[in-house]
Amino acid sequence: MSEQGFDFQFVVSHYNYWMFVILMMTGLYITVSRGNLIKKVVGLNIFQTAVFMLYISMGKITGGTAPVLIDEPDILYSNPLPHVLILTAIVVGIATTALALALAVRIRETYGTVEEDEIAEIEQKMEVDVSVTRGASGR
Repeated sequence: MSEQGFDFQFVVSHYNYWMFVILMMTGLYITVSRGNLIKKVVGLNIFQTAVFMLYISMGKITGGTAPVLIDEPDILYSNPLPHVLILTAIVVGIATTALALALAVRIRETYGTVEEDEIAEIEQKMEVDVSVTRGASGR
């Protein structure tokens, strides 16, 4: 960074980190601020994609080559471990998304909505109905 303050070259050279922050905060905002369960799943997927992007961008070394053994001692290798871990994380993310969407479908079938506040209202009405029914039966 320059001593005068803002250094544009620093910001441009770290664009992958800025994109990570923007995507992560967007996903977090969608997840927290929305009451729709499907939108929450989309927000979690955006958040997850930001983490994938961070790990993949950190694993790439400028000028690095594939980690294939060559007899030249001055070769710079890129680390394949972050890429392998992200492949596993993508599979887990797809499974988690599928489970979340399946749960959203079941909730929609049960309550007729995927909005959190409407589901909470229905739950409260069901609790009141159960307590009234128990009180009327003399238990």
